[in-house]
Amino acid sequence: MSKKAPADDEKFLFVDKDLLNSPMAQADWAAKKLVWVPSERHGFEAASIKEEHGDEVLVELADNAKKITVNKDDIQKMNPPKFSKVEDMAELTCLNEASVLHNIRERYFSGLIYTYSGLFCVVVNPYKMLPIYSEKIIDMYKGKKRHEVPPHIYSIADNAYRNMMQDREDQSILCTGESGAGKTENTKKVIQYLAVVASSHKGKKDSSVQQSGSQFAYGELEKQLLQANPILEAFGNAKTIKNDNSSRFGKFIRINFDVTGYIVGANIETYLLEKSRCIRQAKTERAFHIFYYMIAGAKEKLREELLLEPFSNYRFLSSGHVQIPGQQDDEMYEETMEAMKIMGLTEEERIDILKVCSTVMQLGNIAFKKERNQEQATMPDNTAAQKVCHLQGINVTDFTRAILTPRIKVGREVVQKAQTKEQADFAIEALAKAVFERLFRWILARVNKALDKTKRQGASFLGILDIAGFEIFEDNSFEQLCINYTNEKLQQLFNHTMFILEQEEYQREGIEWNFIDFGLDLQPCIELIERPNNPPGILALLDEECWFPKATDVSFVEKLLNTQGNHVKFAKPKQLKDKTEFSILHYAGKVDYNATAWLTKNMDPLNDNVTSLLSNSSSQFVQDLWKDTDRVVGLDTIAKMSDSSMPSASKTKKGMFRTVGQLYKESLAKLMTTLHNTQPNFVRCIIPNHEKRAGKLDAHLVLEQLRCNGVLEGIRICRQGFPNRIVFQEFRQRYEILAANAIPKGFMDGKQACCLMIKHLDLDPNLYRIGQSKIFFRTGVLAQLEEERDLKITVVIIAFQAQARGFLARKAFAKLQQQLTAMKVIQRNCAAYLKLRNWQWWRLFTKVKPLLQVTRQEEEMSLKEEELQKAKEVSIKFESELKEITLKHTQVLEERNALQEQLQAETELFAEAEEMRVRLAAKKQELEEILHEMEARLDDEEERAQALLVDKKKMQQQMQELEEHLEEEEDARQKLQLEKVTCEGKIKKLEDDILVIEDQNNKLLKERKLMEERIADFSTNLAEEEEKSKNLTKLKNKHESMISELEVRLKKEEKGRQELDKAKRKLEAESNDMQEQIADLQAQIADLKAQLAKKEEELQNALARLEDETAQKNNALKKIRELEGHISDLQEDLDSERAARNKAEKIKRDLGEELEALKSELEDTLDTTATQQELRAKREQEVTLLKRAIDDENRTHEAQVQEMRQKHTQAVEELTEQLEQSKRVKSNLEKAKQALEKETSELTMEVRSLVQAKQDGDHKRKKLEGQVADLQSRFTDSEKQKAEMGERCSKITTELESVTNLLNEAEGKNIKLSKDVSSLSSQLQDSQELLAEETRQKLQFSTKLRQAEDDKNNLQEQLEEEIEAKRNIERHVSTLNIQLSDSKKKMEEMMGNIELLEEGKKRLQRDLETANTQYEEKAAAYDKLEKTKNRLQQELEDTLMDLDNQRQNVSNLEKKQKKFDQMLAEEKSISSKYAEERDRAEAEAREKETRALSLTRALDEAHESREELERANKALRMEMEDLISSKDDVGKNVHELEKSKRGLEAQVEEMKTQLEELEDELQAAEDAKLRLEVNMQALKAQFERDLQGRDEMGEEKKRQLVKQVRELETELEDERKQRALATAAKKKLETDMKDLEGQIETASKGRDEAIKQLRKVQAQMKDFQRELEDARAAREEVLTTAKESEKKAKSLEAELMQLQEDLAAAERARKQAEAERDELSDELASNTSGKSALADEKRRLEGKISQLEEELEEEQSNMEILNDRLRKSAQQMDQLNNELQMERTASQKNESARQQMERQNKDLKAKLQEMENQVKSKFKSSISALEAKVAQLEEQLEQENREKQASAKTIRQKDKKLKDLMMQVEDERKQAEQYKDQAEKSNSRVKQLKRQLEESEEESQRATAARRKLQRELDEATEANDAMSREVNSLKSKLRRGNEPSFGSAPRRIGGSRRMVEDASEEEADSQSDFNGTKSVE
Repeated sequence: MSKKAPADDEKFLFVDKDLLNSPMAQADWAAKKLVWVPSERHGFEAASIKEEHGDEVLVELADNAKKITVNKDDIQKMNPPKFSKVEDMAELTCLNEASVLHNIRERYFSGLIYTYSGLFCVVVNPYKMLPIYSEKIIDMYKGKKRHEVPPHIYSIADNAYRNMMQDREDQSILCTGESGAGKTENTKKVIQYLAVVASSHKGKKDSSVQQSGSQFAYGELEKQLLQANPILEAFGNAKTIKNDNSSRFGKFIRINFDVTGYIVGANIETYLLEKSRCIRQAKTERAFHIFYYMIAGAKEKLREELLLEPFSNYRFLSSGHVQIPGQQDDEMYEETMEAMKIMGLTEEERIDILKVCSTVMQLGNIAFKKERNQEQATMPDNTAAQKVCHLQGINVTDFTRAILTPRIKVGREVVQKAQTKEQADFAIEALAKAVFERLFRWILARVNKALDKTKRQGASFLGILDIAGFEIFEDNSFEQLCINYTNEKLQQLFNHTMFILEQEEYQREGIEWNFIDFGLDLQPCIELIERPNNPPGILALLDEECWFPKATDVSFVEKLLNTQGNHVKFAKPKQLKDKTEFSILHYAGKVDYNATAWLTKNMDPLNDNVTSLLSNSSSQFVQDLWKDTDRVVGLDTIAKMSDSSMPSASKTKKGMFRTVGQLYKESLAKLMTTLHNTQPNFVRCIIPNHEKRAGKLDAHLVLEQLRCNGVLEGIRICRQGFPNRIVFQEFRQRYEILAANAIPKGFMDGKQACCLMIKHLDLDPNLYRIGQSKIFFRTGVLAQLEEERDLKITVVIIAFQAQARGFLARKAFAKLQQQLTAMKVIQRNCAAYLKLRNWQWWRLFTKVKPLLQVTRQEEEMSLKEEELQKAKEVSIKFESELKEITLKHTQVLEERNALQEQLQAETELFAEAEEMRVRLAAKKQELEEILHEMEARLDDEEERAQALLVDKKKMQQQMQELEEHLEEEEDARQKLQLEKVTCEGKIKKLEDDILVIEDQNNKLLKERKLMEERIADFSTNLAEEEEKSKNLTKLKNKHESMISELEVRLKKEEKGRQELDKAKRKLEAESNDMQEQIADLQAQIADLKAQLAKKEEELQNALARLEDETAQKNNALKKIRELEGHISDLQEDLDSERAARNKAEKIKRDLGEELEALKSELEDTLDTTATQQELRAKREQEVTLLKRAIDDENRTHEAQVQEMRQKHTQAVEELTEQLEQSKRVKSNLEKAKQALEKETSELTMEVRSLVQAKQDGDHKRKKLEGQVADLQSRFTDSEKQKAEMGERCSKITTELESVTNLLNEAEGKNIKLSKDVSSLSSQLQDSQELLAEETRQKLQFSTKLRQAEDDKNNLQEQLEEEIEAKRNIERHVSTLNIQLSDSKKKMEEMMGNIELLEEGKKRLQRDLETANTQYEEKAAAYDKLEKTKNRLQQELEDTLMDLDNQRQNVSNLEKKQKKFDQMLAEEKSISSKYAEERDRAEAEAREKETRALSLTRALDEAHESREELERANKALRMEMEDLISSKDDVGKNVHELEKSKRGLEAQVEEMKTQLEELEDELQAAEDAKLRLEVNMQALKAQFERDLQGRDEMGEEKKRQLVKQVRELETELEDERKQRALATAAKKKLETDMKDLEGQIETASKGRDEAIKQLRKVQAQMKDFQRELEDARAAREEVLTTAKESEKKAKSLEAELMQLQEDLAAAERARKQAEAERDELSDELASNTSGKSALADEKRRLEGKISQLEEELEEEQSNMEILNDRLRKSAQQMDQLNNELQMERTASQKNESARQQMERQNKDLKAKLQEMENQVKSKFKSSISALEAKVAQLEEQLEQENREKQASAKTIRQKDKKLKDLMMQVEDERKQAEQYKDQAEKSNSRVKQLKRQLEESEEESQRATAARRKLQRELDEATEANDAMSREVNSLKSKLRRGNEPSFGSAPRRIGGSRRMVEDASEEEADSQSDFNGTKSVE
């Protein structure tokens, strides 16, 4: 029995390692590629992958071989069998849900309920008792590390205890899980283990208590600690559906230990007691155990005292007496009473506790009824109430009154309020819950008091947390939120600790790792629940709602949605069943919460009348329970929340109540701080099924719990890092097979070896890290290595098996051969015997033979006996000696072997020792050095340690003092907090009161008149409502004072109104004056209109001219179309000629082919006849004639082509000239367009500014109306001055605009130049790409490119400078505009008629738009041309690339031909070998023939001798007969005869034997001959087949080569054609390039001319613009003034009306007007001095106006000149359009040619690829066939060597066939020579192609020369750009001179402006001359 017990224990703890390491399972896993597939029944099922189709995979299930298609993402990898039932799931190489579930399932079915998962210990409830909690098991786990023993709760407890002892760090064990998962049982086991291990009475066995069958030695404290559990279970546990003993509260047991490690004391804290269970339970569930224990176990006397009744009488025990299987309630009652006695509870206290329990049950029996006509509740039967009052020691009447009609405080009065039936029921239930909760707290306090032994000081503690795990129910309420909130916090703690441990591990091993704090992932969800503000969380919002009156659960949820609606972790449920629903996204999943009755649950309200009664109870115990009644939420607050009719809020009590949420949050915060200060250990309990069945595991249930418990979350964190760790030695031992050659022989350090192995394995560096003692791998890497290892092992084993099987097969074969030979010998002997047995002589011989030596037998026998005896003696001696010698020999051998082994071992040891000695010596030196350093350090550290010890003692003293202080401060803080909360409540109440009072005040203000009427009514009821009347009188006084103040204000406003009337009269007088001024202005406007009409007539004339020019342009376009038609005809002619040329070339090729054929025929038939020679001569003559005819045709064709080219070039030149003209026209139009656009933009800007000014004026007008009277006189004088100033400003702006126009034009030119530069640079780049292969030209082009880039950079710099200048000008313009706007603001009233001008502007815009569209079309056409040009260049590049590719293909073909030649040579060598072998075979056959002949001769001789002997025998017989007949001398001669007979018989026998042997030899020879003949026939057939195959192969090769040659020829011809086409295209491109160059030159010339014309036109345009602007400004000002005056009159009338209506507004306006009046008076005083200066300025401005009029006339004349120029520009535009169309047609033709080229290229490429593929396939097939044949021939040769016997006839036949073969070989050689000739021809063709390439290279050189020309032109363009930049600089200098305005020198400036214009024109002329001069120099 003693042997069996440990086996039972180990079965439930240790894994069977034989099953793990089974090679069958490993092989099965490797072969089937097993994976996990999701399953509805089992969660996941094993399956093997069969096929993959994209994202879907076909899978075969391992159990039933059913095939399923699954999504690729749903498949999860399976771990190798090595990891089956692994103790720590973090070690799994494939960390996924399926693997975790499978591991837990496998272990559970094996009886292993504990499994580690990283930091977690996962426990699955076994639902049966396991023998793994005995004292023996406790001893096994004592002091052991985690990895030394299998997983167990004892291991967790022991490690926590040891860590606490070693590190002096507080520990905690966190047990979480669903109800029924085994949390409480595991906490019990932890306490039991610690009670045994850390008992202070270990030595005293007398004090040991027998408990539950196992004997453990406990002290008194340990006993109490264990007995605390039954008490808490009785009052806090209950039977649920899932669990018979479910803890309905969370607890944190804190066990304190002293320095030596003994238990000093303990403390228990509880969380979230489910007090509602004492009221109602579900079916088959029970209330708390204590109720059932008490009813079942209490004795009669006690029953009477407690007023107990049967189970069915209690309403709160809804299901009656529900029995728990295997548990008796009366026995449990005795146990709890015993436990209470041990805990130190007195008899009285126990009875009081039971009384309270009885009252809870009796409260449920109090029944209420509703009155008939009222909703008021009544208590018809008060027996239950009497029992309650008796048990609690209170008055029945008071109790009934308190429940039915409680007193509620409303305001300052206390009112009795009748309760409804529902309210009364609620109050009773609330009271029952509160009574039981307070009892539970009291019991807990007593237990803690008993456990808290303060005699010895606690050094550290170990806490055990037993709390409900994360659960998701269908209906989740407030309690579930609290539980899930705690689990979020605990999971965060786990994530944080795991992060820290990982970090420490990686740092210890020196691994680089980016640390991630996974605890932060859960922070958003935690903040959503607990955040106090900004925005407030769920609990804070709930507390806030509890304070508000009229708040409901719906309002709370709405508030939550408003504040937290956008939170990441908050969500609305999709299907809203109720308004009180919301969702939170926890780490374990989404949870839907229902907030019904949350406010009541959070406030936990009670009937304060009843609580006050209970606090004054006659029982001291009840009084102690109800000490803190002041903090209870009373009925008044509930009434406030429910009763919406009461507007005033009642004041709170002195004691401030705390909500459940607040209390729970605080207690959780304390718990988390304690846990954070400890080192946590995590235990996760899992329920396997809801049926409470052992050995059953519901996969989906377990997976859900793993997710909720955070096990999968932990695995997720593991995956982020390197979860798989292996020690170096283990890694090397297991995976060295994968890198066998990587590690050198001899000793090597484990780390170095592993580094070498990993290098050899080529692992991704991201998948592993090498530490100091381990290798770290990511998930899945080890599984991959395992697969590779399995594959390697299978290969090795297969090889070994093959060797072993081969050896066995050979052995068996040898045995069979021996048997065969033996059988032959036996057969031969049998045959011989059969022949001899019937022969008479043999019979006689057998009979006579034994008779020959009969006489000597006795003597011989005696002699032999003597010899035998001697021999025996000798043999005995020898045997004895032999035995001695053999013994000695064996001894010596053994000694020798032993010595050899010793020697070897010693030599190895010596070698190792030598190595070790050397290493140790080195290490010794290092260690000695380290020792010296360490000794020095030790001395220092010892000194430090002593100092630290002193400091430590001081610190400990300080700590003790501080702790005392802390405790005092904590008490004070708690008091302060309570006071703070009460104060906050009071403040909130006061604030509410203030808000209500303010509302009342507002209402009273509105209802003042109503209140006056009510005062008369309320005066009769003064006695009842004195307080209200006082308030009303106060308010009345206030309102009276207000009325008096309002009357005073009314009087003031009347006065103000009178003053405003006066002001109004004044304004009317001013308005009359203004109207007179308006009349004058209208006269001026009429004059200006007349001027405008004249201008419009001039504009219409200009437009008529423009129309004429457009007609001319259309005519030019027609001409261009005609020219295009002519060009198309020419192109068609060209195409026809090309077709003719192609035909001629085809004819030429055909003739050439015929010539070659004829030549070959002539060469073949040279030696035949003379007639053929004559024919040949005739044909040659014909050929020469044909050649001449072809040459003539070619010449004529080339002449025609040249003529066509000349015509084409002429046409192109004409087109280019036209293009240049059109370009000039286009540039002029563009300039005109830009000017017009600027005009329009300026006009729009002016309009906008005027509109803005108008708006500003409207705003200011109201303010300035008061000032109008004073400023009217000043206005008339200053108006003229302003007009002059405006004119001056307008002139300045016109000058500025002209300058800006010039600048813009210069910029436009620069942009064009930059475009030209970019186009040229792109051409240069294209040329570089074309000629990239030629290294010489590359250098030249690179230098040119650099120059171009430098030029470009210079241009860019110039552009930037110009842009900066432009910006400066724009700034200046903006300053001027600001000045303008200021002046325009002052001249707001001078707005005019803009409609006519706008119409003219619209016409101009239309013209502009038409011009723009034309310009855009032309620009698009130009872009297309450039694109086509670029395409053609790219095509040229592509053709060159194709040429290169073809060259490469030709070289590849040459290489292939060489390879083919080599193959031919190899075949020849093989054939020569075969010939040699054939010769050998012939020689061997001859030898065999000679042997056969000699054997036949020998046979013949033997036959002859036999015949002679037979003859002799006959003769002797005859003589014998004669002798017998004669009977003479018979007796004498008998003996002689017998002798002779014997001799003859012996001779006969010898002859017979010889004959038989010869016959056997003959038979063997004949057999061999037959075999040889058969073999020869087979060989013949094979040879014939091979020869036929070879012939066929040769013919196929021949055909293929012929085909290849023909294809190559066709390709070459195609290449020639392409080359011809490419050269033609190239020439065309060159001509196009030349044309373009010419066009560029003409364009540059045209551009210069256009620039000159532009400048002149611009100057004229500026003058015109100035005149126009002046006219417009004058007209606009007049119109605006008229309109504004009218508007002002209307607005003044409207304002007068408003002033009369709005007295309050008038008063404010009056005050403002007064203030403004004062300011204006000050301004008037200051302005009187400036009037004289303004008068002078007015005179000057008048003089300027006269000058401007003169200038206007000059500008009109200039306008006429401009119109003439415009006509010319239109003509140029027409020409340009014609040229553009021509270019389009040319580009279209180019595109068609390019497309043809592309098609040809594609066809060539396709052919080339087909050729290469064919050649490759043919070569591969031929090589494989040859190799197969070689292998067959080798086998045949071996057969021939074995069987070297063949006949002469077959050899002769073979000789004939061999001769035929030789003939065929010679034919093949001839064919090979022909192929070589063809290859040489192809080489010559390749050379021709190379020559053609060289010619194309020369042509490319010519192209480079053309590009050089372009480069020169580029340089010229850059110089032109420089000239332009000079012009810009000159303009800038002019601008700088012109931008210095001063009002003092106006007349001078006008003259200066004229001079400036003249100087500008002169400078422009100079700049142009400079530009031309520079160009000419260039």
